Amino acid sequence: MRRSTLILVAGTFLAAVSTPVWADTPARPGTVNYIEGQAAMGGQSLDAKSTGAELGEGQSITTLTGKVEILLTPGVFLRLGPNSSLTMVAAGLTDTEVQLAQGRAMIEVDQIFPENHLRVMQGTFAIDLQKKGLYDFDATRNQVRVFDGEALATESGHRIELKGGHELNLAMGADVKSHGFDKKAFEDDLYNWSRLRSSYLAEANITQARVYAGGPGFFGAGWYWNSWYSAYTFIPGDGFFYNPFGWGFYSPWFVYRAPFFGFYGGYRTFGRYAPPAAFVGGYRGGVVAGARFAPAPAFHSMGGGFHGGRR
Repeated sequence: MRRSTLILVAGTFLAAVSTPVWADTPARPGTVNYIEGQAAMGGQSLDAKSTGAELGEGQSITTLTGKVEILLTPGVFLRLGPNSSLTMVAAGLTDTEVQLAQGRAMIEVDQIFPENHLRVMQGTFAIDLQKKGLYDFDATRNQVRVFDGEALATESGHRIELKGGHELNLAMGADVKSHGFDKKAFEDDLYNWSRLRSSYLAEANITQARVYAGGPGFFGAGWYWNSWYSAYTFIPGDGFFYNPFGWGFYSPWFVYRAPFFGFYGGYRTFGRYAPPAAFVGGYRGGVVAGARFAPAPAFHSMGGGFHGGRR
């Protein structure tokens, strides 16, 4: 069963779209947010219609030629590359753990609190993600790389801190020390796909935050379904931030600062969205012509936020 919804953005009618009934249910750790190509979970094949399926504790998901995006805690996206296998070990909000048995996975952490315990098991190592950032797990090469952020790897009494721009060789007998690496050398297919997915979800954030800026339905920081993009996106409780790829995510109270995404003559165009009268005395809002939007140069955030919301 599906219901139809009308989306209005910046006062302009976009489309009548179809929303799955389950999208009214808050996403939980393990929710499949996007599938591309061939993948399977629990012995069942997945396709584009499998969005919203939940990877439960003890279940595994595998990819052949495909890629999968999975939601962990609010603001944390896991993206599994081709020929990979991953198991959900724990799916709690304060205890979230996955095990990468094969292939590659990238994790984008846009929000993390001290109460969150985000862990990735790879080989004999446990890697705890401690800060916002971008993390690359490579079971094929027995490596973990921190593009941005900070992680702690532990194994047999060894504790190795990994900061941005450093990697660790997890192979048996390898030197248990972190080393710097060339980030550009690993901006490969999975990295570029992750960056593209991140850009789409940033656009989804803006369109959805604008809906809540003018009406009810916002319950604080969390996952929110966007029918236009057929995916959950993350909306912060207040302020705005730029993620590790440089894309902006906005709360409903700050979305007036966001760029406007639209299409003209088959090309994507960008402008600045002017704040409505509620934000600027007497101004009526609308799209203001501006330069093409580009990612911000660094991870940055403004504002605090509620910590309730739809989880």
